[in-house]
Amino acid sequence: MSSKLGVIGGGVMGEALLSRLIEQGTYHPDDIVVSDPSPQRREMMEKTYHIAACADNQQVIDQASQVLLAIKPQVFTAVAADLTPCHPDQVVLSILAGVPLQRLEAAFPGQPVIRAMPNTPATVGAGITAIALGQHTTSAHRDQAHQIFQAVGEVVDVPESLMDAVTGLSGSGPGYVAVIIEALIDGGVAVGLPRATATQLALQTLRGTAELLQTTGLHPAELKDRVTSPGGTTIAGIAQLEQAGVRSALIKAVQAAHQRSQDLGRSS
Repeated sequence: MSSKLGVIGGGVMGEALLSRLIEQGTYHPDDIVVSDPSPQRREMMEKTYHIAACADNQQVIDQASQVLLAIKPQVFTAVAADLTPCHPDQVVLSILAGVPLQRLEAAFPGQPVIRAMPNTPATVGAGITAIALGQHTTSAHRDQAHQIFQAVGEVVDVPESLMDAVTGLSGSGPGYVAVIIEALIDGGVAVGLPRATATQLALQTLRGTAELLQTTGLHPAELKDRVTSPGGTTIAGIAQLEQAGVRSALIKAVQAAHQRSQDLGRSS
């Protein structure tokens, strides 16, 4: 992209995006400007990424063609009140959890606004981001959003009505997977494996299984059937998972996180 990216909020996700955009050559460091209230944070980003950093959010708005909102949701109202878009085609990309398009578009009237929900693996380039388009966006704005968020993983388009469902699955999902991995490691230790070895085995098993499913397009149930032989070890383990209600617990976890996301959206 030859245009300029402005990032309001230099936190973990904002830094993850700009660092990978620079690494992949999507933006040159000279084409990125970041605002953050912390002098230490601004100094670190200037030295590390050779970008421009400032304390004035409006300065970012005045320079950028695409503006990424990466602030805490609870300060959105105060921050947005002091911002004035500089041209009608300036696209606003928000990664603020629980802040709906209606509030974003009220803060930036007439502007193309896109709401995005990345997840934590984005910080290592392995995330997935769901985006929902506002009423003033065009296919060109959508393409810009895809190019930006593809720097940190995959991108899917969803209607905003499904954003809470996305939060319940992929937004909160890394937490569920971390619990599963931790349990597998503890299980390995329980049967005599050194913790370091159990950790390596669990991590690679999860990584490899996900890659196998993605590469082959196999349905998870089909893969399960392929590795489950009659009277074997895998079916013995799966029987315990079913008895413990693991499948049901994961479904309920997604449903609970979905509900909580809806509640937070209504109260924000």
